Amino acid sequence: MSSRDLDTLYRQVIMDHYKNPRNRGELDGDTRTVNLNNPTCGDRIQVQMKVENGKVADAVFTGEGCSISLASASMMTQAIKGLPEEEALALSELFSNMMQGKEYDENKFDLGDIEALSGVTKFPARIKCATLAWKAMEKGINETRS
Repeated sequence: MSSRDLDTLYRQVIMDHYKNPRNRGELDGDTRTVNLNNPTCGDRIQVQMKVENGKVADAVFTGEGCSISLASASMMTQAIKGLPEEEALALSELFSNMMQGKEYDENKFDLGDIEALSGVTKFPARIKCATLAWKAMEKGINETRS
């Protein structure tokens, strides 16, 4: 597949998650809730997680923002459901490395749709958009561990 075809496919995946977000909504009961915003562009994200026995049992998000920010939140909530907290943090670190153009072990996790966000590295101003929900998830896990 050519680079141009891959870029088109990735754009389609991002737009699908933006227009048809997975896990958008709110959870009832005992949740870990983190609100973050990106003052540079105005993106706002709230991530809620239910963690049971050290695993992310459920994850949802709400918020407003650009297509990259909301698509990334959709992809992130899909990816972390069922993962132990440590693995969710490891996936977030891998995603951060991918966004920064650093080396990462793409075989460590099945990235699925998340890989579509790899093209964001070409637009440094948009990296904060892509990582906002991931930072919220990390904060939600790390705050309860301290």
